[in-house]
Amino acid sequence: MVLDITTDDSHVDLVASAYDAGIQFGEYIAQDMIAVRVSPDHRPAIVGSPHYFMRYPKPSSPSGLLSHKCINFRHGTEGIYKWELDKGDTSVAVAVNGPLILDDLELVIRAAIDGAGLAFMAEDRVAPYLSDSTLERVLEDWCPPFPGFFLYYPSRRQQPAALKALIETLRI
Repeated sequence: MVLDITTDDSHVDLVASAYDAGIQFGEYIAQDMIAVRVSPDHRPAIVGSPHYFMRYPKPSSPSGLLSHKCINFRHGTEGIYKWELDKGDTSVAVAVNGPLILDDLELVIRAAIDGAGLAFMAEDRVAPYLSDSTLERVLEDWCPPFPGFFLYYPSRRQQPAALKALIETLRI
């Protein structure tokens, strides 16, 4: 039995690419796929350093982000990520501006800590920096939890043994 794993941040058509399964945020999985939850919900966070907030007032609304230096994230071949924010029945996607465009979340965190601007990412990635006040959150009420990662695959028929084992191992 062999388990062959490929990592790629882009959205891939499993069937066309001849993959048995993929792992993706629940919101990106096609309706005709079978999905198995493999992580708890995620929550986004907009963060900046205390030094940054000494120079710039904290935004009070998503539109306020447009007057801030924000650190953009390039998500694979899909381009620069728009910050998706939700509050009640209102959803907005903000195309922020700033001095940096990065494709590595560790670099985004480092840039935010260094005061280069505001960053948008999963709360769990910045939790240690929030707890020790190296970073501070803003617009927390616009960042509700969303479904986390799911392992997904096209069919239960003729499932390889390695895939069955992976599903049972990752299922939460």
